[in-house]
Amino acid sequence: MLLQPVRNIAHSKIRHAVHAMARPALACALVAGFAATAQAQDAYPERAVKVIVALPAGGSADMIARVVGQKLATELKQPFVVDNRAGASGQIGTPAVARSAPDGYTLMVSPASFLTTNKSIFKSLPYDPEADFAPISKLVNQPMVLVVKDRQKFPSVAALVAAAKAAPGKLTFASSGDGSPQHLAALMFETRTQAKMLHVPYKGGAPAVNDTLAGNVDMLFAVLPEALPHIQAGKLHALALMAPRRAAMLPNTPTMAEGGFADLNLSAWVGLFAPAKTPQPVIDKLNRAVRLALDSEIKTKLGENGMEVAPSTPEQLRQTVAQDIRLHAELVKAAGIQPQ
Repeated sequence: MLLQPVRNIAHSKIRHAVHAMARPALACALVAGFAATAQAQDAYPERAVKVIVALPAGGSADMIARVVGQKLATELKQPFVVDNRAGASGQIGTPAVARSAPDGYTLMVSPASFLTTNKSIFKSLPYDPEADFAPISKLVNQPMVLVVKDRQKFPSVAALVAAAKAAPGKLTFASSGDGSPQHLAALMFETRTQAKMLHVPYKGGAPAVNDTLAGNVDMLFAVLPEALPHIQAGKLHALALMAPRRAAMLPNTPTMAEGGFADLNLSAWVGLFAPAKTPQPVIDKLNRAVRLALDSEIKTKLGENGMEVAPSTPEQLRQTVAQDIRLHAELVKAAGIQPQ
């Protein structure tokens, strides 16, 4: 009758003894695993890093990716290779990054609109702008600038607003498509000034600029790098910047606030992102490298093209994305744009 309890007691003691012997081994294994992970992250990168840009080569985001990528390659001793995957308003290249391994070897240089505006203008997206990406750093701010061809007809922002209010829906503005930075800037302008204009969307920034140059549309709220060469050549007239301060390359162009229209600031920023769940040490290492990369040489080079270097912490960029999603949703809703 006592054999079973005795046997159970013996088995129990054996189990406790085995567990006691296993604990140090398990602890050692865990420590070794953590050490190996830490060493791997400390050694990052050990091979080439792919940088996806969901836009064609030659645009401002592509140029930023290549310029900053060259600097990161110097800082981190590995190639940073730009991979252009354009099309579908970012819905080809952007989800490719979201689906990539979160190891720091696939990154994304993205304009704000793919992570902010797209959420409002499309019924569904093949990625979640906030949940699927780990922000690393903002790279640049690109202020929007209101330009016209006919400076005699529109010598100032006030004159343009007066003309728009005198003939609602008659004046035309170009953009690179629904929900583009150019379109959002115009929506903000209409909302804040109560001036109603006619939207003429194009398939890209270049044709929008070209038709403004040809005088086929009255105005364009342009990303500064797109319009700057034409402004400097005297082919387009800059009425005002949608920025809190004047641009170094356009010292004589006032801000909207200086022209009498406050709270009209909009930046087509560009940022660097990784897939969600990328280890924090890798994110931190990339953030430090970006800050070193955006040195005085790069600041000057990008500044000459109308861009302002704007490194941030990962958390600051996360907050910027969240804030802009809300702002852009309000603008799209106010304009009555239906998600596609």
